[in-house]
Amino acid sequence: MMSSDIFYGNFELEAILSDLISSGPVQRLKNVHQGGAIFLVSPNVGHSRYEHSIGVMLLVRKLGGSLEEQVAALLHDVSHTAFSHVIDYVLQQKGEDYHEQIFEEVIANSAIPSILAKYGFSTSLLEDPKYTLLEMPLPALCADRIDYTIRDLYHFGLINIVEVYDFINELGVQGGKIGVKSEKVASWIASKYLQLNNEYFRKPEHIFANTKFAELIARGLEKGTIILSDLWRDDPTVLSMIKSDHYLNSELEKIKSLDGFESFSGSGKTFKERILKPMVIDTA
Repeated sequence: MMSSDIFYGNFELEAILSDLISSGPVQRLKNVHQGGAIFLVSPNVGHSRYEHSIGVMLLVRKLGGSLEEQVAALLHDVSHTAFSHVIDYVLQQKGEDYHEQIFEEVIANSAIPSILAKYGFSTSLLEDPKYTLLEMPLPALCADRIDYTIRDLYHFGLINIVEVYDFINELGVQGGKIGVKSEKVASWIASKYLQLNNEYFRKPEHIFANTKFAELIARGLEKGTIILSDLWRDDPTVLSMIKSDHYLNSELEKIKSLDGFESFSGSGKTFKERILKPMVIDTA
């Protein structure tokens, strides 16, 4: 199977990756917005968890990661519920990690274990702490953080495709960890990461959309129009449930039109300080 991405190009994939991509849990991510409810007020920002998951897998591959780490990269977000992190607001998960809490359960109740077993692997490969290309704590670079950063920046119009290509070409690996080849590039991505947080994640209209949509979902759960397990489906399914209820649909339309935005205070939402300090690779 050939896999293609606008950032990383074309790759011929092993059968295990092809089978996993074709599986229900990964295909579902095509209908889960990466930015939660942001698309309601910024309709041009419509990229999906699927694009991101393929991207992270291909970046790990491009940087020489093992097949096991590529599998882990592909599957790292399969437990995201509909509208991604909106569920964290609904359930008041301050760590924004609900999808991580349910990851093992989602995997176990899917076709993924049997696909892995077919190729001689077990689900234990998904939890290997040695995957330093895939995940690293801030302020370091990792494939997950790199991909969502450049993908969100690109789709929101804060960088262009040439800047993406130039940045990817400046990535390298040292000691099993991702770095960049110059202080100039380190400074560039650090500033762009800050810009993403300030102008995209903290954009008042985006905070409004995610906060109000979380309130709408919570109201739907109270009314019984939606049940929690529905959120393990996808965005269009849950949206259709919302639209079937006159009250919920009217509230949805208010979010889209930013009705109430002028008096919106952000509900006291606080943000973790997110600073990126990339490692500069020793090229001497």
